[in-house]
Amino acid sequence: MVDLKHISGPRHYVRYGIMLTLHQARKPKYSGAPRIGLAIAGGGPVGAIYELGALRAVDEAINGLRLHDVDVYVGVSAGAFIAASLANNITISDMCRIFTGHKHAEHLFEPEKLLKPAYREYISRARQVPGAVSDGLLDILKHPLHASVARLIGSLGQAIPSGIFDNEAINHFLMEVFESSGRTNDFKDIERNLYIIAVDLDTGAAVRFGASGNNDISISRAVQASAALPGMYPPVKIGDRYFVDGALRRTMHASVALDEGVDILIGINPLVPYDSSAQQEDTHIPIKKLIQGGLPLILSQTFRALIQSRMNVAFRKYRETHPATDLLLVEPNRGDDEIFFTNIFSFSSRVALCDHAYRLTRMDLLSRADELDETLSRHGLSLNRKVLQQTGRSLQDSLNAEWSGHSQLGRNLSRILDDLEWALERRAG
Repeated sequence: MVDLKHISGPRHYVRYGIMLTLHQARKPKYSGAPRIGLAIAGGGPVGAIYELGALRAVDEAINGLRLHDVDVYVGVSAGAFIAASLANNITISDMCRIFTGHKHAEHLFEPEKLLKPAYREYISRARQVPGAVSDGLLDILKHPLHASVARLIGSLGQAIPSGIFDNEAINHFLMEVFESSGRTNDFKDIERNLYIIAVDLDTGAAVRFGASGNNDISISRAVQASAALPGMYPPVKIGDRYFVDGALRRTMHASVALDEGVDILIGINPLVPYDSSAQQEDTHIPIKKLIQGGLPLILSQTFRALIQSRMNVAFRKYRETHPATDLLLVEPNRGDDEIFFTNIFSFSSRVALCDHAYRLTRMDLLSRADELDETLSRHGLSLNRKVLQQTGRSLQDSLNAEWSGHSQLGRNLSRILDDLEWALERRAG
C-alpha cells in the first residue's frame, strides 16, 4: 500500500482520496498491438479543465500510450472539444497550454467568449411576442370560462429564447485551430475513428457525428452541437435538423468505442455530485449547505447526481456486454470542493484546477500501481513509476519537461519527428 502523504506535494491533496475505477476484462483476448479507446464526458469549461489535467497525468504516466494517437475517440459536450483535438494530433500538453494561457500556447482561448449573449436568438424570439400575445388574448376571448394568467403566460412560451449565450464562439475557435498547421476540420480526413455525440432535438435520439452517413459536416460544428446545453446555448442547426448536448442521453457514450472492439477503454468523467459532509476544517468554501448557494448550485448538484448514477449503471453493464475489454475510469472525488466551486473564468483558477487534477490523478495512479501494471502489461503498456514518484511534480513541471519551440515551424517539426519516432517504435514492436 502506498502512503499517500508522501506522493505528490502539498498535504491538502491527501484528503480527497481515490476515485479511479478499474474493471479488468473477464474474458481478455489479445493479439498484436492493442486497440485503445478514449471516451471523454462533458462538464462545461470546469469539466474540460479537470479532464485536461487528469489526462496529462495519464498520458505521461503510461509507457507506450499517446493519447493523441489511439484508435477510437468518443467525445460528448465539453469532452468533444478534447476528443476532436486529440484526433487532430493536438497533444494533451498543447491543449493544457492553450486552455491555461501558457506563454507558448499555439492559440489563445478566451472562456469569456462563451458568455456572449445570444443577441440573434433574443431578436428572433422578440419578433414572436406580438403574435404570441394576440394568440393568447384571442384564446381567452374564445374560452373566457377557462381564462387565466397561466394560460396567457403559457402561450408566450414560444417567445422565450432557447438559449442565453451564443455558442458560435465554439465553432469559430475550433475552425481556427483545426484549419491551421496541417490539421483538418473534416471528419473524412481524420486518420482515426472520431465520434462526436449530440442529440436530435425533434426525435431525442443520439447521433454519432463522424460515423458513416453523419460525417459530411465540419468537426467544429459537430462539437458545437454536442456542447449545446439546453437553456445555456441555443440548439445548433445542421441541415434541416436541430441538435443539443449529447449528455442528455448518456454520460460518455463509451459503448460507441466498445462497439469498435477496443481492448482497453480509458474513460474520464468530471461530473460527480459534491458531498459537502466531506468538507475539512481547512476548506476555503464559505457555505456548509448547498442550498446556501442558491439555484445554480442546486441545479449543478442535481445534474451531477443524475450523471453519476447513469455512469455507475453503464460501467456495470459494460462488464457484461463487453467482457473482453479492460475499463479504466477517472473521476474526481465527491468531496473535492476545488472542482465544484472553481471559477473557470478566472485565469488563476483555471491554472490551479488543471494542476489540481493533474496532481490528484498522479496520486490515484501510483496508489493503484501494482493493479494497473497487471492490466496494462497485457496490452504491452506499463506505468512510468519514475515519473509518478517525483514528489511535488506539478503540471507546470510536466509541461516544462517537454521541449517546446517558440516558432510555429519549430512546433510543427517537433510534432513530425515525434510521430516518425512513434511509428518506427510501433513497427519494431
